[in-house]
Amino acid sequence: MPKTLLIPGLDGSPAAHWQQWWALRDPDALLLDLSDVSRPVPAVWEIEVAGAILQHPGAILVGHSLGAILIARLLAKWPHLKVGGVLLVAPAEPRHSDRTESFGPIFEESLGVPAYVVSSRNDPWMSFSQAGRLARCWRADMVDLGFAGHINADSGFGPWPGGVILRDELARRPVPVIPPEQALERAFYRA
Repeated sequence: MPKTLLIPGLDGSPAAHWQQWWALRDPDALLLDLSDVSRPVPAVWEIEVAGAILQHPGAILVGHSLGAILIARLLAKWPHLKVGGVLLVAPAEPRHSDRTESFGPIFEESLGVPAYVVSSRNDPWMSFSQAGRLARCWRADMVDLGFAGHINADSGFGPWPGGVILRDELARRPVPVIPPEQALERAFYRA
């Protein structure tokens, strides 16, 4: 099983959050400790996550909320990073808060890796229809959790075995090969 890099969103993942449970129970999972989670700076978070990917090539990235948007930004800027797949849980609209607006606009093209977008029909951070549109743009499979809020501890998501199942499915899917010149071209136009 490849390494799983858990990427929190704004204000991190508190103790009862499913990312914390996952990190404690799965020896192949690592919850990234990103800088200044209450006042995030996109470039700093991108470098921190890129560094973790370089240490664990082929990792599955699991982002919650702003962490999901960060993953899309990262893959847009650095498509040559070796990522095995991405699980984007409850992506958050950056314009929702002045603390996150610098993460916009949201990248809207294929991520180039196997991907799932997991969304809720009553998520206060992004509408279900917008999450579905992004999933289509990103060439990701959409997972509808129904009325699950922001898919965090506040909405009842402590241990979340369904997330592990989705990660395992991603790990079994082949990663498309992007020719180096195409990866460089994408990175050039997104910088």
